[in-house]
Amino acid sequence: MIPVLPILAVLLALGVYVYITRWRGRSLRKRPFPASWLTILAARLPFYSSLSKEEQARLQLLIKQFIASKRFYGCGGLTVTEEMRVMIAAEACLLLVNKGGAVYPDLSSVLVYPAGFQVERDQHQPDGTVAVGKHDLLGESWSNGKVILSWDDVENGIGDFTDGHNVVLHEFAHQLDAESGSTNGAPPLRRNSYKSWAAIFSRNFDDLKIRSMHGQETVMDAYALTNPAEFFAVATEAFFERPRELQQMRPDLYDELKVYYQIDPGSWHQ
Repeated sequence: MIPVLPILAVLLALGVYVYITRWRGRSLRKRPFPASWLTILAARLPFYSSLSKEEQARLQLLIKQFIASKRFYGCGGLTVTEEMRVMIAAEACLLLVNKGGAVYPDLSSVLVYPAGFQVERDQHQPDGTVAVGKHDLLGESWSNGKVILSWDDVENGIGDFTDGHNVVLHEFAHQLDAESGSTNGAPPLRRNSYKSWAAIFSRNFDDLKIRSMHGQETVMDAYALTNPAEFFAVATEAFFERPRELQQMRPDLYDELKVYYQIDPGSWHQ
């Protein structure tokens, strides 16, 4: 015999959760976007004025949802300000502005350090032993609901939105990737074909490796060759920050990302 009360309790809890989630969504949509946040977007985010009015409105709603649902923590003595929250949320949500979907549902916390931070990692030695090594990082995306960022590097990424280096875009691309259950360079695809995605990314990965080995010009940083997950994150940086160069050198990769993100950053730089 199936116990009825526990099932009813679960259904009731689920119903309450869905109701509260929808109520919060309606409340956020009705709430006006703060004037101080709009000033920050206009003054500090170079891509904001390039978006259409509809895209700007969607970005504003996504920013409200992001800030309402994620907790920000200052680390290393840093105090997280309103401006920091808005700037990080805006860049993170730029990836979603036309893509759709939930606002990083697996993410709960954003940890912000004043500058690059150091972590310890196990390193496998040639003799089979494991040693602990220290690594300097600008950002990190964890599978347990956390993203860690260096504020200096967040500002550097915003200060030059054309150099192909942006720690926020990079780490939140990892968050999208991880929504498949594994960070492997193949995020859940709604419009792209998995067969086409795998073929195009594999071909461009191999070509970047050859170009890097021969010292040839590349539009993407060689860090992309670390693994397929890093390739996707670095490709995302180049797509948004160096779209015309990426389109010229890697048109198939650019088109694949344009379908995935449902946006064409190349039009921003004309």
